[in-house]
Amino acid sequence: MPAPSKIKNRKSKISRAAWARIRLFAMDVDGVLTDGTVLISSDGTEAKAFSIFDGTGIIRLNRAGIAVAWISGRASGATARRAQELKIPHLIQGRIDKLTALQELAAQLGLAAAHCAYMGDDDIDAPAIAWAGIGAAPSEAMPAALAAAGFVARRPAGRGAVRDVCEQILAARVHAAPA
Repeated sequence: MPAPSKIKNRKSKISRAAWARIRLFAMDVDGVLTDGTVLISSDGTEAKAFSIFDGTGIIRLNRAGIAVAWISGRASGATARRAQELKIPHLIQGRIDKLTALQELAAQLGLAAAHCAYMGDDDIDAPAIAWAGIGAAPSEAMPAALAAAGFVARRPAGRGAVRDVCEQILAARVHAAPA
């Protein structure tokens, strides 16, 4: 796990209107939905820890009509199982070109970059973070991801970082709703 970032919960300069435009929240898995640790036993079985905070945020986004996607550089049965539990409509595994995967999904959904949020933690995520209308990273992400991000979560990866983004999207939608 990378050392904590020297960036101390920098204040987001992303407007409420930009958050309200989001129709797709895509994210990396390892190092975003998890703390980046993968446990592999001697028989080859894999285990990961996922946050209930993040899961609740994702469920709330689904209920609000926001599409959710997981784009992972490696295939994982544990990831597939958690995605099934949360009814993640777009699970893309084994794709290290996160930008292309995100752009392809956005095109399938008829969405422009301004309607997409992407959260990642590593160098391979940085182009997707930069392309998305809102790019986000956990606070302990690698420098390239932090540099590309307009929003840095207050909570750590695997312990509510995704929920921080979900809450921003949901709050903006409440304030944007007609009275």
